Amino acid sequence: MDHPADILDTFRPEEDLDRAGGVLDTAEKVIESAIARIASRGGIDANQAVAYDLAHMASAIKIAESAVSYGHLGREEAGIACAFAADTLGDLLSRVVGREEEWGISTSFLFDAHPFTTKYRNPSYLAGIAGITGEYHLDQEFDLVRETFHRFAEDRIRPHAEHVHRHNDDIPEDIINGLAELGGFGLSIPEEYGGYATSGNSDYKGMVIATEELSWGALAIGGSLITRPEILARALMAGGTEEQKQRWLPRMATGALMTAVAVTEPDYGSDVAGITTTAQPLSGGWLVSGVKTWCTFAARADLLMLLARTDPDKSKGHKGLSLFVIEKERADGKGFVLTQDAHSRSTKDATLPEGHQGRLEGRPIDTIGYRGLHSYELSFDKWFVPDVCLVGGEQGLGKGFYLQMQGFENGRLQTAARAVGVMQAAYEAACSYASSRVVFGTPIDQYQLTRVKLARMAVLIQSIRQFTYKVADLMARGQGSLEASMVKAYACKAAEWVAREAMQIHGGMGYAEEFPASRYFVDSRVLSIFEGADETLSLKVIARRLLNQVG
Repeated sequence: MDHPADILDTFRPEEDLDRAGGVLDTAEKVIESAIARIASRGGIDANQAVAYDLAHMASAIKIAESAVSYGHLGREEAGIACAFAADTLGDLLSRVVGREEEWGISTSFLFDAHPFTTKYRNPSYLAGIAGITGEYHLDQEFDLVRETFHRFAEDRIRPHAEHVHRHNDDIPEDIINGLAELGGFGLSIPEEYGGYATSGNSDYKGMVIATEELSWGALAIGGSLITRPEILARALMAGGTEEQKQRWLPRMATGALMTAVAVTEPDYGSDVAGITTTAQPLSGGWLVSGVKTWCTFAARADLLMLLARTDPDKSKGHKGLSLFVIEKERADGKGFVLTQDAHSRSTKDATLPEGHQGRLEGRPIDTIGYRGLHSYELSFDKWFVPDVCLVGGEQGLGKGFYLQMQGFENGRLQTAARAVGVMQAAYEAACSYASSRVVFGTPIDQYQLTRVKLARMAVLIQSIRQFTYKVADLMARGQGSLEASMVKAYACKAAEWVAREAMQIHGGMGYAEEFPASRYFVDSRVLSIFEGADETLSLKVIARRLLNQVG
């Protein structure tokens, strides 16, 4: 096989970046055509299959445009950018063929892009750039963040990752305490509340970098540990009272208070406007009744961010929802029942009926991956919540949906960073195994097919990583909501492919638990489900926003 430098000398991708940009301009026109076609044919619900493809291709094109900018930073970077742009065009063409009428365009429209796509989808080119991963191009401050969290992930998280996964154990307190010492729980909490956020452009980017490295260590017991504090902190900063910020944020920043999020219900996942868990007012607070599901980390958590219906008029939909912060005792990770009565510490400000007893039961949900955090179904029965726990106080009534979305937008960007971390770990495992595994007398990393796979993995990872940096910068300026959804949708599906191919490169050993490739595979599968299921995110957020932009 040719050396990567030889391939780059032959193909000279740095001279093709303008062509890549032109190819992506053509792709943008295809997207515009599809948007117009869907709008003229009854909208998204009448054209879901094409609208779904539209959302993913619009996301891929945005990432490719970012990759082209990255390509100007060096020859290897240009090589990655051209490969990603060509792959994007190939993917787009495959989705249009046979559905030209639904897209409102002929595939001949893409023929001008064909020479570029042919050049950089060429198996010889891709096999030749295997081993090129590209520089991160972080400044000194962020490179230090990356190194610090990478070292923690290597020294403190990875030694526990396989044991926790295989035995479905709890996250070791050593990891939680160590991450607290690093300041990992205060990345999005402002300095005035004991955190490390400075309200500058660095806040989001630092979070993305830390999340990726922790997820490289392990998804569940690493990167996902800081997700829930991020979501609640953003919601509190968006709508909490000053008293509430002072009450919870400083202790969240130190890790003294750990957080879980209780939004999803058995019949309402992404469609949270229909939730049925109620919070009924009474003197001094509220009585919460209902069932939540997929509440990750609920047993160990000290705080639950709960979305509940405070207006009994269900016709108001999401406008009848409010957000609460429930303070609770830590409980057994294998399942728990908590009770409260008129003499409980949490009910001291309430006027409760004689003999009242509140109950909160947590039933663990076993999963194929993403172990350690544990997910729960929570059953609330007349659980008393003091008035101080209604986020925003009286001004927060009916605003719960909007406040939780403030947190989830950031959560989507963080999930993309988690996906990048899992991909990076899977890619490194695949490279290591491929270099040592000999088949028919040759290490498998010398075969063209393996090299093409490894090259495409590296191209995907670096292109998505660079876009997460861009979205972080946008969100720091109060923008980037759509882009956060785009990078989440695309990165999570990409992580499944990378983890699958890493497992395949391992052959039979990839199916064995003694190699981490199997863990990366099952962990990657959850990414397209949480923080906005892929289908709902694509149709109800990305495609809808794209149509609204031209409506």
